[in-house]
Amino acid sequence: MERIRPALSAIALLVHLLLAPLVSAAPAAADTVRLVAFGDSLTAGYGLSPREAFPARLEAALKARGHDVAVVNAGVSGDTVAAGLARVDWTFSEPFDGAIVELGANDALRGLDPARTRADFDRLVGRIAETGKPILIAGMLAPPNLGEDYGRAFNSIFPDTAEKYGALLYPFFLDGVVADRRLNQPDGIHPTAEGVDIIVERILPSVEDLLRRIEAAG
Repeated sequence: MERIRPALSAIALLVHLLLAPLVSAAPAAADTVRLVAFGDSLTAGYGLSPREAFPARLEAALKARGHDVAVVNAGVSGDTVAAGLARVDWTFSEPFDGAIVELGANDALRGLDPARTRADFDRLVGRIAETGKPILIAGMLAPPNLGEDYGRAFNSIFPDTAEKYGALLYPFFLDGVVADRRLNQPDGIHPTAEGVDIIVERILPSVEDLLRRIEAAG
């Protein structure tokens, strides 16, 4: 038995040496990309089931296109930009790979001063940008009844902030859905499940651009 053991050890060593290069050459399993959808009721899915909300439908659409991704629902109904700023630090304290920022609708609906919204949005996006993670800003447009001056001041917040921080921009989150009764709930503000699917379809190319930035960042 004493003579057999060294022989077995030599064989085991030989197998290890032969297999080691193959193991080291095998690609590491890709980690799931974690996107945080940070917004208000339009992100949270007001009036919808969790699986019908924007983050869940976006995750499903991305997976259908072959992306290994998880989309975290960090939407809070009623949030203004200032409210989002108040929770941005702890929301992004957990590991994440990229952010989709959708805020501003409640500021416009309440007719808040665009200068204040701009300042808060700048600080909010700046805080996320400090992490070095890619950002996609989903912009908002002011209702026409607030007037041209208000609209110009408000609508420019999102492209200006995206340019300042090098973020991607999707100009209008509700594109294709706003003011269409068939795609909105009875309040005329929040999209139905069908409306969410249209939002997802239209924003999808921008989100895939975000994923490419994440991949390039390594």
